[in-house]
Amino acid sequence: MSYIRTPEALAEAIAALSREPLVAADTEAASFHRYHDRIFLIQLSSPSRTEIIDPLAVADLSPVGRLLADTQVEKIFHDADYDLRILDRDYGFRARRLFDSRIAAQLAGEPAVGLAALLEKYVGVKLAKEHQKADWSRRPLPPAMLAYAAADTAHLPALREQLRARLTALGRLAWAEEEFARLEELRWTGTPDGGGPDIFLRVKGAKALAPRHLAALRELYRWREALGAEQDRATFRIIGNDALLAVAKALPRASAELAGIAALPPSLATRHGPALLDGVRRAVALPESELPRVERAPRQARDPAVEARVERLKAARNRAAAELGLDPGVLCGRSTLEAVARARLKSSGAGKSKRSGTRCSRRSGRARVPSTPALWDPSARASSTVPTRSRRRRPSRPRARGAPGRHRW
Repeated sequence: MSYIRTPEALAEAIAALSREPLVAADTEAASFHRYHDRIFLIQLSSPSRTEIIDPLAVADLSPVGRLLADTQVEKIFHDADYDLRILDRDYGFRARRLFDSRIAAQLAGEPAVGLAALLEKYVGVKLAKEHQKADWSRRPLPPAMLAYAAADTAHLPALREQLRARLTALGRLAWAEEEFARLEELRWTGTPDGGGPDIFLRVKGAKALAPRHLAALRELYRWREALGAEQDRATFRIIGNDALLAVAKALPRASAELAGIAALPPSLATRHGPALLDGVRRAVALPESELPRVERAPRQARDPAVEARVERLKAARNRAAAELGLDPGVLCGRSTLEAVARARLKSSGAGKSKRSGTRCSRRSGRARVPSTPALWDPSARASSTVPTRSRRRRPSRPRARGAPGRHRW
């Protein structure tokens, strides 16, 4: 393993990796610790070498971008979605010719698709877990953390060989390659303002608040955002959502009232009491016309015919998944089933001669045509474009700050 902190070392490493047929890649960010998320480490591994790149020490990472875009070198990721998005966000990098071991494992019917489980089963390697929530922004990084980061990619080439052979034996390699090609389209879609002015509504329980209490939550949320940005500290490490919600519900006017809020630890009441009371005061002073209100979209009217079609599609999907040994959600998500059911079906004769079998793309929701049992009329495919599965830390719909993120383990 090499720890790269100079442009010269980076150029030498990328030149060597560019001569390899495949390179595993991973990134480490620090949203669990920092307000301003960014890539703090990049790991690259071929079957014979591993490079750990420090973006804080090397300003120009364009050689990494050229390697990722090089179609002569296959890039291996595990759960590539977020890595590809933040590589686009931070550097504008586009990866080409990809292999995602998580997708491969899902299509191979693996019940556990986390990296640790797959490496233990296929490669015989048991990964350490003590640094899975580590602060990758810290410097210097201790040797144990560097070794931990290196392990994330060092064994991916061997895992790729095993999973590729498994998919080939199952006749599903083409399915996986189709999904890998779709990964190349991923881009960062998060908003610059972290989710917009109404992001506070994502706090669990916010939409049940009365307008005055909702105004207090908005003031408290904005205060915490400003403090997190100023300190570059993850907001849940300042004060959690449960505590903010409890203060908004209580509308305390004095320190003694803060002490009576069970969800607010005494240490936080002491540390942030003045700011919390100030936020409540601002909310209480607002005129009725300026209070926030939750706009609820009208519920879609129930359509028994559509619901019946969804159930039929679901039953067919479940039968096909059982025959293939796949998780039903991997084959086709419920949102896609609903989209197909709501699509305007053509005449009953349409597609009768084409029922060669369909499956859903995991990423786009569009029907595909490998050799699996038919799930629905192919004439409905064009309308079924709803994403089928929620992915890790989807940046297009940021969660309310103040709750820890998810981790691949």
